[in-house]
Amino acid sequence: MATVLFVCKANRGRSVMSQALFERAAGGRHRALSAGSEAVAGGGPHPEVVEAMRELGVDVAGRDPRRLTTELAAQADAVITMGCGDACPVIPGRRQLRTDWDLPDPKDRPLEEVRATRDDIDRRVRALVAELDGAG
Repeated sequence: MATVLFVCKANRGRSVMSQALFERAAGGRHRALSAGSEAVAGGGPHPEVVEAMRELGVDVAGRDPRRLTTELAAQADAVITMGCGDACPVIPGRRQLRTDWDLPDPKDRPLEEVRATRDDIDRRVRALVAELDGAG
């Protein structure tokens, strides 16, 4: 079982969608975490994200933003960043798959744009799960 950490700035959009869609695609075979390099607890995901995910039958409304820490990152076999830049830590001595997904921040975007980002994330996480399944 691999652990994947999805990181964006606020942990209220891209990383939340990624974690939820990964969990759905992995079906318990792998674990997902999410965090934000500038996350502040409270507030939950962006309303546009909650709505776009609800359309797929996935409820993310109750997820609270979590700040990225070195300890959290140390749990991950793979780290997927989305716009957090140099704020994402590198864990010394630990080999991690690290990649950056260039995805627009869904904050204050029209629902159709958030859906497009959601669908892009869904394709990416399905490919990632397939890759991890093949590595096991």
